[in-house]
Amino acid sequence: MREGSRRIGWWPGSLRSRLFLILFAGLAIAYGLSFSILFAERYMSAKAVMLGTLESDLATSIAVVDRLPANERADWVDRLSRGNYRLVLGPGLPGVSDMSGRGAEIAERIEEAAGHKFPLRVESIPGDGKRLQAHLTLSDGAPLTIDVTPRGVMPLAEWLPYVFAAQMALLVLCTWFAVRQAIRPLSALAAAAEALDPSKKGSPMSAGGPSEVAHAARAFNAMRDRIAHYLEERVQILAAISHDLQTPITRMRLRADMADDTPEKEKLVSDLREIERLVQDGIAYARSSHGNGEKTSRIDLASFIDSIAYDYQDTGKAVTVLGVIQGTASTKPHALRRILTNFIDNAIKFAGSAEIAVERSGEGDVVVTVLDRGPGIPDDMLDSAMQPFFRIETSRNRDTGGTGLGLAIAQQLAGTIGGSVRLYNRQGGGLAAEVTFR
Repeated sequence: MREGSRRIGWWPGSLRSRLFLILFAGLAIAYGLSFSILFAERYMSAKAVMLGTLESDLATSIAVVDRLPANERADWVDRLSRGNYRLVLGPGLPGVSDMSGRGAEIAERIEEAAGHKFPLRVESIPGDGKRLQAHLTLSDGAPLTIDVTPRGVMPLAEWLPYVFAAQMALLVLCTWFAVRQAIRPLSALAAAAEALDPSKKGSPMSAGGPSEVAHAARAFNAMRDRIAHYLEERVQILAAISHDLQTPITRMRLRADMADDTPEKEKLVSDLREIERLVQDGIAYARSSHGNGEKTSRIDLASFIDSIAYDYQDTGKAVTVLGVIQGTASTKPHALRRILTNFIDNAIKFAGSAEIAVERSGEGDVVVTVLDRGPGIPDDMLDSAMQPFFRIETSRNRDTGGTGLGLAIAQQLAGTIGGSVRLYNRQGGGLAAEVTFR
């Protein structure tokens, strides 16, 4: 297994989820520890207060009962009882010895309250682990039972769970907001990187927000400008070389035409024509990358497509229009015509005929497709076919002409009209080249 694919099953894959999980878990643990410490401190404080109150109240009650005459004690035991203990004259209920945990602490407090003057025995009542009885003998030998039922040292308020739930909801909300603020610049940067197209003019990435985000945005914008500058330089160099080559090529053509008719002359003229065609395509590619300054105008689609088809039909080429075309579109007519003639020329060259279809997409875009029944292009080479100077030698060899710039020019021109170009193989064989624009 590759290192990059190793990941814990429960560990989320996105940075947003990971940050949320880490922050929420950390804050929840910290909040839980704080709550536990406060709860433990309150528990110990309440416990100390309860045991202290129990000791002082019992000391008073035992002293009063011991000094009362035996015949008056029954009238006073109820008055001297409290909420967490009750005085009972007599031996009480049978129990079992209990000197562990809370029972040992309460027994110690009762012994302190009795002042170690009276024999004392603390027992737990079977069936009720929280109920204790302390048996002691008063000064006159009368038995006295102290029935102790300790109350909870810290009863929870009914509203406390709701407050806890509200605090956890606030914790989730704050964690989500913090993660969103941290991840949003990354998402914006990723979107800008995916939409990066130096050949098209677009608004720069916003440089607002924290200083780190602003610095990253400025760096991205500078990188985009540098890439666009490098591409422009490359195209300018291509245009300059292509333009400068035209003069010596023309001189060579003139000299070749003045030479005697020989097989070598025909070969030389053929090579010069090929070089000239390459130079012209290079100039066309350079011009298409910067646009030709053509303004947008509204065209009637039916008339526009029919005029292209008629031009080919007049020269004996098999170009037909499929279906009925309706509607208008705003575009650059010369750029669109150049794109479509490029597609049609390829279709005629490799299939002998071409068909033109026009439809509108669900989003209102105009889709013009040129279809043929030629050899097509291997699926793994469809994207490469749009690159400059790319040639598929198995089917589009040099005997057919072409320089590998036609589709690249079409793609550049599509950008100038705000559209896109796509190639795909047809069912049953053949290629479809479509241009989409609004």
